[in-house]
Amino acid sequence: MQNDKTYIDNWEDLRSLVARAKESEAVGLDTEFVWERTYYPQLGLIQLSLSDEECFLIDPLAISDLGPLGELLAHRGVVKILHDAPQDLMILRRATGAEPQNIFDTRLAAGFCSLPATLSLGNLIKELLDIDLAKEETRSNWCQRPLTDEQKRYALDDVRYLRAIRVLLLSRLVGPKIRSWLQEELNLLNNPITYSGNGAESRWQKLRGTSGLDSPGLAILKNLCIWREGMAKKINRPRGHLIKDAQLIELARHRAITAEGQKAHCGLSDKAISRYGTTVAAIIDSTLKQATDSYPAPERPLRLGPAERLTYDKLVKLIDLKAGVLGIAPGLVGTTGELKQLVTALNGKKAATPRQLRQTEGWRKNFLEDFYRNHGRA
Repeated sequence: MQNDKTYIDNWEDLRSLVARAKESEAVGLDTEFVWERTYYPQLGLIQLSLSDEECFLIDPLAISDLGPLGELLAHRGVVKILHDAPQDLMILRRATGAEPQNIFDTRLAAGFCSLPATLSLGNLIKELLDIDLAKEETRSNWCQRPLTDEQKRYALDDVRYLRAIRVLLLSRLVGPKIRSWLQEELNLLNNPITYSGNGAESRWQKLRGTSGLDSPGLAILKNLCIWREGMAKKINRPRGHLIKDAQLIELARHRAITAEGQKAHCGLSDKAISRYGTTVAAIIDSTLKQATDSYPAPERPLRLGPAERLTYDKLVKLIDLKAGVLGIAPGLVGTTGELKQLVTALNGKKAATPRQLRQTEGWRKNFLEDFYRNHGRA
């Protein structure tokens, strides 16, 4: 039990705090967690601010029922302010069972306010308030108890300025059109799919070092990733503690079914082979017996021809110029890969069709209207 009025470690005080929070127009939120030896983050602390002077620490290790906090997260009438919200939203959704609504992400908002969309909270606070946040407790063990006074101060400061930051960011928006674009982007955070990802089915596509794998190899990699994801969840261990990404890729490359091959060519330890070698071999064997038309096709690097390169360069210059005028971080409009796909699609290649890209709908389509007009597309 911590004798501190800012420290909430029982359900009754949590319910009382949430009742007050529901009467606010906006509250600041943050989480502290440990994520080193488990599949799921271990939530160690939740911070909530009603103002810069009223900041609270909620102990999820002492309160088994976080239902009241879930009610606040799902309450559309209160803005929940977070910085770089997706990871915190994922953790809070799992802890409370509620789907967070009406989120304001200060990192994202900064990108619509003539600031980089990649600023850390500390750098954003320094930029807007000229306040330096302490960073000594960044790597703390937030699941230890009792928390030190230094940990508490650090955690409280992480939400202390969020309401002020939101007000300042909103005041910097160029006009109602940009505000509506920001809100469109923020509304995506109401959908858990935005921050939960597509799961095991597509994780294999995010691994680096897969170039050179043929279709059967990619199919093996995909199935191994799906198996590893399920096993990691089941035993609540990081994926890499079972088999590392690079080892999965080598298993797919060498079709390593024997223990000797798994060790010599793929670097699996004797312990990993003892635990998972037979299962891995069975997955490889069954995958090679699949119909070949079920295998994923290897992705080829997207190369632009001379005319496409010219169009791409014009597109990048247009984005940089217009983004500078409107106060939007250019990277929010699209990644290099997306813009290259857009150019090839508009030139009639089948790498991507326009309707598959973010740049052909919503605020990004509006932003690029001049580009589309010049290329004869609505």
